[in-house]
Amino acid sequence: MTDWTAIRERYLRESLPTRLGGLAANLGRIRSFAARGSSADVVASLIEESKRLIEWTAEEADIQTGAELVELQVELARWQQRWERGNAPPDDRMHLSRAAGMWAQRVLEMSGLLP
Repeated sequence: MTDWTAIRERYLRESLPTRLGGLAANLGRIRSFAARGSSADVVASLIEESKRLIEWTAEEADIQTGAELVELQVELARWQQRWERGNAPPDDRMHLSRAAGMWAQRVLEMSGLLP
C-alpha cells in the first residue's frame, strides 16, 4: 500500500517548476514502460501517481497551466481504466506511449525548466 500522505508532503515542499518537472518525468516513465510492454501494474501505478501529482499541483498553477493539467488528469483516468482491465493490446500501448511522451514534453515546457 502506498503512503500517499508522505509522498504528498515531500512533493509539496518542492517549487512549482520542480513539481511540474517531476510530473513530466513520471509521464516519460509511462511512455517508456508502455512502449517496452512492461507490466500493466507498473504502468497503472505510474498513472495513479501522476493523477495525484496533478491534483496536488494544479491549484497553485496559473489558470492556463491548471486547465491543461486537468485535461491531462482526465486523459490519465481514461488510460487507467484501460490498463486496469488487464494487459492492453499493442496498439493501446503504443498510443499511450506516444501520448505520454507528448504530454511529458508539454508539462516540461510549462515548468519553465527548459532553457
